[in-house]
Amino acid sequence: MRVVAINGSPRKQGNTDLLLRTVLEPFIKAGADIEFVELAGHAIRGCTACYICFHKQNGKCVLTKDLVNECIAKMVVADVILLGSPNYFTDVTSEMKALIDRCGMVGRANGNLFRRKIGAAVVASGRAGAIHAFDTMNHFFLINQMIIIGSTYLNIGLGQEMGEVADDQDGLEAMRQLGENMLWMLKKLTD
Repeated sequence: MRVVAINGSPRKQGNTDLLLRTVLEPFIKAGADIEFVELAGHAIRGCTACYICFHKQNGKCVLTKDLVNECIAKMVVADVILLGSPNYFTDVTSEMKALIDRCGMVGRANGNLFRRKIGAAVVASGRAGAIHAFDTMNHFFLINQMIIIGSTYLNIGLGQEMGEVADDQDGLEAMRQLGENMLWMLKKLTD
């Protein structure tokens, strides 16, 4: 059981971090191999549409001065891919958008590398706009032929200031249920 969680927040140990770690709790109890990647502190540029990944078909992006290829490698071996982002102007952060654009392009260029993996998106939001960020990450999963798992409600936690999402009991419960649902589905697929 391998899980990779990617935190698209530019802040470490913020609301998105807390939500993702709550989702991971059932996997930790089950003894899963978990990789937690933080995009904070990393400059990630977007896809240049050079299509070299289609010509080389080596499972890598031609841009090598950031951690995108490392993320691709982790996602390829993972059974579960969990993406998290705060809501920035009603969408994901620019780092998360660059990551999913490049990972998605490389994945499609190399025979759909993420096909049939389990995926889920998590959003930390202070106010409105979380749905668009949630949709952006879910579109990555859908286009890559992944299995999206839901929860008791949308995978959104409310909190503007750092740590404030800890007060959103409904959001945290949705995260716990999401983790349980993802683990259940993984067990069903591997039985």
